[in-house]
Amino acid sequence: MSVLVLVLAVGAACCLGFGFVLQQNAAAHAPLGDFLSPRLLLDLVKVPRWLGGIAFMVAGMVLGAIALSHGEVSFVEPLLATNLLFALALSRCRTRQALGRQGWGGLLLLAGGVTAFIVAGRPEGGDAVSDPLRHWLIIGVMTGLALLLTAYAKRSRLSAGPALLGVAAGLLYGVQDALTRVSGQRFSDGGWTALVTGWQVYAVVVLGITGLVLVQSAFETAPLRMSLPALTAAQPLAGIACGVGFLGDRLRTDTGALAWEAAGLAGIVVGVVLLGLHPAMPGGAVVRQRVRDLQPR
Repeated sequence: MSVLVLVLAVGAACCLGFGFVLQQNAAAHAPLGDFLSPRLLLDLVKVPRWLGGIAFMVAGMVLGAIALSHGEVSFVEPLLATNLLFALALSRCRTRQALGRQGWGGLLLLAGGVTAFIVAGRPEGGDAVSDPLRHWLIIGVMTGLALLLTAYAKRSRLSAGPALLGVAAGLLYGVQDALTRVSGQRFSDGGWTALVTGWQVYAVVVLGITGLVLVQSAFETAPLRMSLPALTAAQPLAGIACGVGFLGDRLRTDTGALAWEAAGLAGIVVGVVLLGLHPAMPGGAVVRQRVRDLQPR
């Protein structure tokens, strides 16, 4: 376990958490006609608070990319899930809402789940799988599921839509993290020539922009608590699947380790949900009014 990777990943989570709060605050005022459209980004780019949130997000992605270049996806991804702790901390400073049993319970479950998974699994790097079929199969499953969830979310944006978009974006971000690691390895091995001649770096850009549109559309139509937990839970699961599936990450597979790894992942998911639904997370009168305006009369 590298202390450098730990510090980088937690720093990335901090920047991402702060960035999500600022982005949602700005996206809540965006035109609803831009839902799931790239025009949404063109409208939001005029809002200073959103740009501040994007700056935090970019800083988090850069720190995350450096962490991924020095560590395994299966180690970094659970740490990135702690972004919700920092999002809750910023929101709590604004709302002055006490943590209570739900907040402390979610915090302990998330922190304990991350610790249990890493300690039990002991993620180690290995040789990437050379079979391109496995690469495309795992990436295709993740992106295909994200597309299906987005299509359904477009039809049900007032009910489950924001959560579905959060899951879809989380899946894409998990794949993006895995391909970011591959791009970093290509750069280390062959410099800029190897990087720009590979498809992975371009896929990272496309996945990042697509995920950003999905996230902002979710932030636009509902409170942060309806989308961020789903995003935060889906991203590490997708990243770990890619890491073990084709990047060569190795986890302990004896019965006891598998049980603790499963319990750790479950703790992460439940902790994320509890924290994401905490009253301190911004709801916003503007968002609630906009949702009422969209409901059929």
